[in-house]
Amino acid sequence: MTTINSQLPFLPTIGWVGGVGLWVTLLLSSCSTSTDLVHNLEEFNAAVAAAEPGAVIRLAAGEWADTELEFKGRGTEEAPIVLTVETKGGVVLTGQSNLTLSGEYLVVEGLVFKEGYTPTSEVIAFRTSPEELCSHCRVTECVIDNFSNPERFESDSWVGIYGKYNRFDHNQLEGKNNQGVTLAVRLNSEASQQNHHRIDHNYFGYRETLGSNGGETLRIGTSHYSLTNSNTVVENNYFYRCSGEVEIISSKSCQNTFRNNTFYECQGTLTMRHGNETLVENNFFFGNRVPNTGGIRIINESQQVVNNYIEGLTGYRFRSALTIMNGVPNSPANRYVPVINSAAIGNVILDSDHIQFCVGSDEERSVPPQSTRLLDNVIAHGERDELFSVFDDISGISFENNILSPNLLPLTATGFEHRELVFREGPNGVRIPVGTSAGEAIAAAAENMATSENTGVDWYPRNTKGATFGTGRIIPVATGTNSILAAYQESEPGDILQLTEAGEYLMTKSIDLKHPITIAAAPDLVSSPKISFQKTTLFNIADGGALALQGLTISGEQCRDMPGNALVRTSRYSMRQNYKLFIEDCTIEDLTVNRGFNVLTVYRSTFADSIVLRNSNFRNISGAILPLNKEIEDLGIYNAEYVVIENCEFENVAGAAVDLYRGGRDESTFGPILEINDSAFSQVGTGSRNKTNAAIALHGVQVTAVNNASFAESAPLRIHHIVGEPITSISHSHFPQAGAIIVNDDNILLEEVTYGSQ
Repeated sequence: MTTINSQLPFLPTIGWVGGVGLWVTLLLSSCSTSTDLVHNLEEFNAAVAAAEPGAVIRLAAGEWADTELEFKGRGTEEAPIVLTVETKGGVVLTGQSNLTLSGEYLVVEGLVFKEGYTPTSEVIAFRTSPEELCSHCRVTECVIDNFSNPERFESDSWVGIYGKYNRFDHNQLEGKNNQGVTLAVRLNSEASQQNHHRIDHNYFGYRETLGSNGGETLRIGTSHYSLTNSNTVVENNYFYRCSGEVEIISSKSCQNTFRNNTFYECQGTLTMRHGNETLVENNFFFGNRVPNTGGIRIINESQQVVNNYIEGLTGYRFRSALTIMNGVPNSPANRYVPVINSAAIGNVILDSDHIQFCVGSDEERSVPPQSTRLLDNVIAHGERDELFSVFDDISGISFENNILSPNLLPLTATGFEHRELVFREGPNGVRIPVGTSAGEAIAAAAENMATSENTGVDWYPRNTKGATFGTGRIIPVATGTNSILAAYQESEPGDILQLTEAGEYLMTKSIDLKHPITIAAAPDLVSSPKISFQKTTLFNIADGGALALQGLTISGEQCRDMPGNALVRTSRYSMRQNYKLFIEDCTIEDLTVNRGFNVLTVYRSTFADSIVLRNSNFRNISGAILPLNKEIEDLGIYNAEYVVIENCEFENVAGAAVDLYRGGRDESTFGPILEINDSAFSQVGTGSRNKTNAAIALHGVQVTAVNNASFAESAPLRIHHIVGEPITSISHSHFPQAGAIIVNDDNILLEEVTYGSQ
């Protein structure tokens, strides 16, 4: 059989058509085989025990609930043992199910895992015990869809690859919402080192921000084996909005290759975290100006970054388009080995906002890069003039023949050449800088670029996570007791419940939100509808829920006096899916029935992708507005990524308007991020039960921007920086007295800030 790679003899021929199916058909026609159609676990186990080289075991179509498949066998290169399905997409493993396999020359294809989670540490494991591993085995055309543990911080992996010479290809993995790497290559025994695995043509789908370490999509090795050769090839994979944490790919071993992969709107980087002699070539990064999208991060020795295409990335620091880190002297295995003898050659970096050197420089990471080169790169930006940032000594980096668009400021006096660049459209929409060696190399690589269409499977739908609000029907809702609840119970995700009357909508029951919904005033109303509620909470956001409120007045004057009163409350239990909360053009008032009535109450292991308060008034509230402060274990975990307040007024609020907490020194995540614009705070945070003693309390927030805000008769703004390189700016704002801004260091930018009476 002709092979693609002589190191991987158990691979299909170059004439791949439609996944493994054609190859298996050809194999069956040329080898002596037995075929078993099995209908339950007992029949499956019997078929596996009897399987000889060339055997084909087919799972009957249907749901296989709570099924743990153990697939052992020894096929041959010419006659592997195949585990397949009766119909593609027709065999679904649900509940607590998984697959383990061990032996030689095994093929698995066509399985779907959904509506459940693994009872062990992996959904698919290339081993059946620590001693029984795979060699020359293959998993192809399988799907793992949102098969996540219900506990957000209960860690597991979806795929664990052990042994040697295995292949994982043309699979679709999307929607991992709990902690743990999506796919891990394990090097925890000699039998799994120098493994020569191939991971190719897979579709890695949407992964939400985890808000914690442990959200990598792909990891090869760990710090314990950082100086061990893995020799794993990762090529022609498509990464769609994989944003679990700062490391989308974490290479933690030596001599790995990453080539021809595509990263689409991923809020993280391909990171050479540990290990040496990594090759990163012919990869494509498309940020499309999405916040915090990142490129390539270089750490350790003898790393080569060659002919990669990077466009439209906005991330900085650990997420910049190209990041070269500082290192730790005599670094322990789990920290940062200095960058030595590495190079970035022939890369094209377009309209990306940051290229940064000596990143992470501090008292510990004090060793700048050495014997490292940047040459023959093409760098252009249509709007920004300054892209380069330097945080330490760059004398150990040489710059040669790098081409810049005329507007860009060069980093050094030599090694950069300004040139009027002309671009032509290359394959797959790639912009090729004409007349440059880097551009021609990129044009050739783009011919083989991974796309959504040539990766994964073509028989299973994909969840592209479109807009959550306003995508469904408009459902008219008249006044009446619990009429909003009745309408919600008939709604679908993305629907709009449109309140058609300006009268009172009385709610005697809470609404448990299990899917995204918008509740909005009809556009032709003279005055806003008023919602009054009597339960301790009006909205409970359950896992999968999200809420947008528009054009409403909501009053708590009829609520019962009970501990824990809140307008909106997240689930008391772990939520796998991130939620959104938007309050726009609303008045929230009279939450005063007791001394601690919040607008929002959150619980541990819940995470908001975004909370937006816009054009709204909040008045007469005895509790807090946004107390996002329940992750207090100081493990780098927090409750919300983006908090945005625009053109809002807060009056007579006893608690803090915002209490946003992220503890610990972990640097694997980027948030929280807070923006406050054009807003007024009057008598905010002065209640005797406000433990923060602040109108706004920020602990460990990574980005804070307060602009055109006024604070009258209010508690101070308290800021405590703890990790990373936080950016905090306050501009065009007024405070009641000097000392109303309290910060634990001098890392703050103040511009046109005034104090005292206005």
